[in-house]
Amino acid sequence: MINGAFLRVSLVMFSFPKGETAVIQTQQTVVAAVGEDALLSCQLTQPKDVLQVTWQKVFPRGEVNVATFSEPFGPKVINNFCDKVELKDAGLQSCSIVIRNVTEQDEGCYLCLFNSYPDGALTGTTCLQLYELHEPTLHVRESNSAEESLVSCSATGRPAPTVTLTVTQTHLYLSHYNVSVNNNNRTVTVTTTAVLSGFRDNSAQVGCAVRVLSVHKEVFVMIPGLKQTPADGFPLMVVLTCVCVAVVIFIISIIIFIRFMLKRRNSLSQSDTDKNKTPQRPIRDAHENKTPLIKQENEQMRQRTSAKKSPKSVCPKPSPPTPRRLL
Repeated sequence: MINGAFLRVSLVMFSFPKGETAVIQTQQTVVAAVGEDALLSCQLTQPKDVLQVTWQKVFPRGEVNVATFSEPFGPKVINNFCDKVELKDAGLQSCSIVIRNVTEQDEGCYLCLFNSYPDGALTGTTCLQLYELHEPTLHVRESNSAEESLVSCSATGRPAPTVTLTVTQTHLYLSHYNVSVNNNNRTVTVTTTAVLSGFRDNSAQVGCAVRVLSVHKEVFVMIPGLKQTPADGFPLMVVLTCVCVAVVIFIISIIIFIRFMLKRRNSLSQSDTDKNKTPQRPIRDAHENKTPLIKQENEQMRQRTSAKKSPKSVCPKPSPPTPRRLL
């Protein structure tokens, strides 16, 4: 009798088209975080004569049974899903399954089939969509200008998160841009950076809101008001004038120094040139010039002395005759 009943149900399932899903109440999309448990539920909106409830997972190649419930056999999970799926609140009018520790392999669509007689199979579809969203990080730092602040917010998730910056006080966005980076684990890191201005007098609160699917997170940080320093009170023209005067003085000092060095170098070069044009006479020339004069004076003195000593006329004495030699 039991086998005949299930055989009749099978014949009904294949001989009649699938019923309309209006009589089945289910959530079309179930969003779950990676690593959490996901609950998929189906229930009839009208009482039907149901013989068996079957849950199936949809694959590209076709549907695969995951779990079944019937009064004769009770809840039953197919072997391949025993460690993953659990039937909860199982009944012929309402039935749910829990998918433990969901991963990427569990993502997809599932069918809940109420095999009824004589309506056939009443089918409802619910899809499991996974998300991953980490806590956002918000950084505030000063820019090159004292009146501006750089605000940067980063968030990592799957699919790519939406990052939005908000400011509670009057502000001005000078620039705003997003950068996305795809990670190896199929997550996406999105960074939003903005240059904010107008926080000189009052402090402001900056918020960063991130969203993935229907899940959102938000963080806030305070931007302290910028205190005016004495230097800020000077007009811009005065500051520019002081800078220009300092630059001019520096340039003039450099010019004077360069001219002094050039003049000094020219003086040294002229002195060296004069020395090369008028060479000194050798010392030995002076000695050579003095020596003839001394010799001349000595010669004159000798002549004078000789003249005084010699007589006016001197007669030579006759020499005696040389004797002849006798033969």
